[in-house]
Amino acid sequence: MKSTQMLHDIGQSLWLDNITRELLASGTLDRYIHELSVTGLTSNPTIFEHAIRNSTAYDAAIGTGRKTGKTAESLFFELALEDITRAADLFRAIYESTDGVDGYVSLEVSPLLAHDAKTTLSQAIELHGRAGRPNLFIKIPGTAEGLPAIENAIFAGIPVNVTLLFSREQYLAAAEAYLRGIERRIAAGLRANVGSVASVFVSRWDTAVSAKVPAALANQLGIAVARRTYRAYNELIASPRYQRVLNAGARPQRLLFASTGTKDPKASDVLYVEALAAPLTVNTLPEATLKAFADHGHVDAAARIDFEAAEAAIAKFTAAGVDLATLAATLQDEGAASFAKSWNDLMAVIASKIKTLE
Repeated sequence: MKSTQMLHDIGQSLWLDNITRELLASGTLDRYIHELSVTGLTSNPTIFEHAIRNSTAYDAAIGTGRKTGKTAESLFFELALEDITRAADLFRAIYESTDGVDGYVSLEVSPLLAHDAKTTLSQAIELHGRAGRPNLFIKIPGTAEGLPAIENAIFAGIPVNVTLLFSREQYLAAAEAYLRGIERRIAAGLRANVGSVASVFVSRWDTAVSAKVPAALANQLGIAVARRTYRAYNELIASPRYQRVLNAGARPQRLLFASTGTKDPKASDVLYVEALAAPLTVNTLPEATLKAFADHGHVDAAARIDFEAAEAAIAKFTAAGVDLATLAATLQDEGAASFAKSWNDLMAVIASKIKTLE
């Protein structure tokens, strides 16, 4: 049995963290679904920027769109929605067979709106409506300003992938926004089941501290923080408050492990995947990591996440001078800035292609 199938069997969904037009047209994504147990897909501005910059597959559509005088942003969302809806259709059977638990694809609102809750909500509703697919998550950053947009999007019945979470505390704030949205729906007599995941980024912790801590602590912080967050997730969904919304027909907002490609060339290329094999979660993998795990990954079906070991590891980083709360805030700010830069680069790429095609 493939290791990817074993992860699926213990209750963790594997999603691909990539999308390109070639991936769809070549049948590669369909093969990943049927051969590597991939049950969903995520995207972000960086992924689309690379896809459009490094391919001619979008040029014809850009050439057609330029004649209508569309802005680069409007043209991008047309291109992205075409890809995303094709991917959503490939996962639709999984979405239906799991009754809406799995089989999602994700599209992000403009990262320039990370601190604008009102416009974020408006764009989330618009994009979901234009896609016309029930298995589409709209990605909204879990920044302080994004939390009201998350709550209101859930209340409006828009499935949400909360992105740019780095710590237990940031996750709990996002989960609170999700719960408030669901509780408001219940109070209004609306259907309680609105899909959502909360995406906690892992590897960026280790990159951030690599030059600041002893070598013996290399590549341990991201895993420890993710495991601490997973513990909080399990405790939350077992709480009386959460049980009440589940009894009303809601489903848990699943925890998603993001940024699980190994950045350190000296470490295992499947380090984070093996360490975070956990039931009732999602792991979204870069294409290279997915292939590596399918080739030589290992899953211990009997293994359990050692929460005490995670806390002991975090204590070592604290002793080494790492302020987790401050670093988590910094990582979230840097992540938002990075996606904004990718967004601006993406707009520049599309504008450049429009000029070339003219």
